[in-house]
Amino acid sequence: MSGDLEIRAARLEDLPEIARIQAASPEAAAWTPAGYLEYDCRIAWAGGLAAGFVAVRSVGEEEMEILNLAVDPAHRRRGVATALLGKVLKGWHGTVFLEVRASNRAARALYRKFGFRESAIRRMYYSDPQEDGIVMRWQSC
Repeated sequence: MSGDLEIRAARLEDLPEIARIQAASPEAAAWTPAGYLEYDCRIAWAGGLAAGFVAVRSVGEEEMEILNLAVDPAHRRRGVATALLGKVLKGWHGTVFLEVRASNRAARALYRKFGFRESAIRRMYYSDPQEDGIVMRWQSC
């Protein structure tokens, strides 16, 4: 599917779709969707439907943090997350950090596939339900 995806910068009119995807992804972080537009937020569209989004922020000249990456359940396991993450990392020189729920094995496997390494545990980082967050780190070559 990733060849059929259009990935572009998110816009104000995309917020209802971002909110819908986030609500359908309880394992993902839960930010206020409008807040994503303050950062680099990209949305993936497949066949006219919003398939997923990623939001990142720069925290230094060579450091970036992935705030959230979520894919609509109907579009999972079709390369959407891979395409979004690839778009974020392509050409980046530096370090990228993220936190992921300890129980989110699929996301952790995806990040490891890209070369992220687990570097720390943040005890009870997530709420609803309470759960540890795994800090993962990626370093460009």
